[in-house]
Amino acid sequence: MKKDLQYIKPGTHQKSRFEKIHTIVFEDSNIASKKVAREIADLIINKQLKNENCVLGLATGSSPITVYKELVNIHRKEKLSFSNVITFNLDEYYPISKKNVESYNTFMFENLFSKVDIPKKNINIPNGELNQDKVVDYCKKYEEKIKNLGGLDFQILGIGRTGHIGFNEPGSSINSETRLVKLDFITREDASGSFSGLENVPNEAITMGINTILNAKRIILIAWGENKKDVILKAVEKKITPNLPASFLQNHNNVSFVLDKGSSMELTRIKTPWVVGSVKWSRDLKTRAVEWLCNRSEKSILRLSNKDYNENHLSDLLVTQTCYDLNIEIFNRIQRTITGWPGGKPNSDDTYRPERKSPTKKRILIFSPHPDDDVVSMGGTFERLIKQGHDVHVVYQTSGNIAVSNESVLKFLEIYCDIFKISDKKINQVKKVLKNNKEIIPDPFVRNIAGKVREKEAISATRYLGLNDSNVHFLKLPFYESGNVKKNDVSSKDLKLTCDIISKIKPHQLYAAGDLADPHGTHAVCLKLVFDSIELLKTKSFMKNCWVWLYRGAWHEWEVHEIDMAVPLSPEQVNRKRKSIFYHQSQNNTVMFQGDDNREFWKRVEERNREIALQYRSLGMADYQAMETFRRYYF
Repeated sequence: MKKDLQYIKPGTHQKSRFEKIHTIVFEDSNIASKKVAREIADLIINKQLKNENCVLGLATGSSPITVYKELVNIHRKEKLSFSNVITFNLDEYYPISKKNVESYNTFMFENLFSKVDIPKKNINIPNGELNQDKVVDYCKKYEEKIKNLGGLDFQILGIGRTGHIGFNEPGSSINSETRLVKLDFITREDASGSFSGLENVPNEAITMGINTILNAKRIILIAWGENKKDVILKAVEKKITPNLPASFLQNHNNVSFVLDKGSSMELTRIKTPWVVGSVKWSRDLKTRAVEWLCNRSEKSILRLSNKDYNENHLSDLLVTQTCYDLNIEIFNRIQRTITGWPGGKPNSDDTYRPERKSPTKKRILIFSPHPDDDVVSMGGTFERLIKQGHDVHVVYQTSGNIAVSNESVLKFLEIYCDIFKISDKKINQVKKVLKNNKEIIPDPFVRNIAGKVREKEAISATRYLGLNDSNVHFLKLPFYESGNVKKNDVSSKDLKLTCDIISKIKPHQLYAAGDLADPHGTHAVCLKLVFDSIELLKTKSFMKNCWVWLYRGAWHEWEVHEIDMAVPLSPEQVNRKRKSIFYHQSQNNTVMFQGDDNREFWKRVEERNREIALQYRSLGMADYQAMETFRRYYF
């Protein structure tokens, strides 16, 4: 994967010939962010040497946070001065107070401006506090100020699910300039978690126009994670259309899309590299290619012919083996991922199955980022491990307290007060605040109640599955306990707590959430803590017999070629999994962090589990009601 950001005309190379925008893919978003920050820093320095201002267009959202963090690091370590920098932010919600924690004004000062030496007079952020009758004139002056400075030297962009850049929603004109716009429902829905509900998200915003953006001398768009993969494909490889504003960037002669593995995975050269050139065939890539060919030809694996391979860019696969042998190899590989004994089947030959058969009874450690991810993503496997006699432990890494609505907290508080006839000044004040506030309340008393709600829901669910209460552990990792959507920085305490629980249980199997598309980012933090802990502990004797399995389900599912273990579920087991999810009542109907899927968690995961089973069937496997799937992590 490329390591620099130098602009190359799109389509220059064979492998990128389907791409209409210069696109760079990095293994990791942190590495990519450092590269972007480095380019910005070098631009500032070059401008300083010429005694010129550096005019930057800045974006907000989760994607550029690591870029700004690295710029702050460069400022501190390399003494990079921002004294010659003039900034213009892309957009701001309207109406919104500058002091609102969700305002982009607050975001920029928290993540960048308060940490560098940029003069306040050089900071320009659209004003969301204006009276509506002044907005038009304000937008005109904002535009003129940019033009009078010679335009933007550099513009950093993110991209929304609708394809918006800035807040230029579908239908925006290529000639549009700074203006007040209506926000798309999907855009507001994506922001609802931060605003503690859709009803609190502003309906409008002030945004730079597409023409303003396209006049920037250099543009870099950054996108991280699998939830951006579909819109990135459309923007990079499909036709220009006002229905996807980011596609207008195809008209710019110095724009680069900087992506990670997740956001790039639908690009032709990534998803089907054999279509654009020769490849080195690994086991996983062969499986992916055959799976793709089955879908394309609407055939099961064992029905594929020489003609199918030859007509679909896959003749290379038949150079070293016959079509028959290849079909058998891939069929066996996928079929052998299926097991009804996720802990290994005792007293049997499991040579070709995913797990070991010994020791017969295993200690199992299931890490769950929030108090419901365990049953949502692997509830059927969870119960099966218990019933098959293993010593199962579940560890809830965070309290999940900010995902409990104020209404739910109030309900439990009122029940408590009514039963025990309790009424004091503190409780009455809290009740009043809960009744009249839709936003997340950081008060420790409220957060404690919310955390207890999630704890008791989790214990009820695990009791239903047959787990002893003594095998349920709550880490309450400190990074999560900020009382707000924005979390604390990860510290050594988080790592120690994670290491300690692994060392205490000494698992033969360790399950962790590998689903990194969650809209709050907690899953990614929790997984890294698990990986970092494993790295520290891997020399311990007990770790030599520990296998690590990653589950998905809440947000995305593994692709068939990625699956190392598939656990089939019967109709009865699907119903029991559904009931275990229902015990998490605070997360039903009022889920604050839905992501890009509006279905209730039980519904979305049930349908995903069914879809995986159907995919296996279409490849020629047995017809199961549903499947939970896992990928092994090697350390």
